Amino acid sequence: VKQIVSKAKEVREKAYCPYSNFSVGAALLCGDGEIIDGCNVENVSYGLTICAERSAICKAVSQGQKVFKSIAICAEMKEHFVSPCGACRQVLAEFNINMDVYLCKPNNEIFKTSMDKLLPLFFSPNSVSFSSQDPKNNI
Repeated sequence: VKQIVSKAKEVREKAYCPYSNFSVGAALLCGDGEIIDGCNVENVSYGLTICAERSAICKAVSQGQKVFKSIAICAEMKEHFVSPCGACRQVLAEFNINMDVYLCKPNNEIFKTSMDKLLPLFFSPNSVSFSSQDPKNNI
């Protein structure tokens, strides 16, 4: 836990957030013990901004990682812990609904929760079935 929290705090300093000045860092603990980090990257077209959690997931998947044990998310919002937004919750749940989530502040306060608590009744791959039929045949 100390390692992923430390990594999340460290990568937070690399965030690109010239519009909000709200830097966030995230660090994933992968199934094999590797730690992969990510930070938020803002865009003047705000909808194109990517959160730290999704940044870390994309980086991890591009490196062949798909099994995650836990994530640490570090941000500063005075007396409140910052938890993942709805989009990030859904992306994290895709990989492990039982993942431990450590919310941390730069002053080293930590709050432990889990994806299943943050996103109950989540939309899972088991919620849908995709047909392997050729769509042209269904016209």
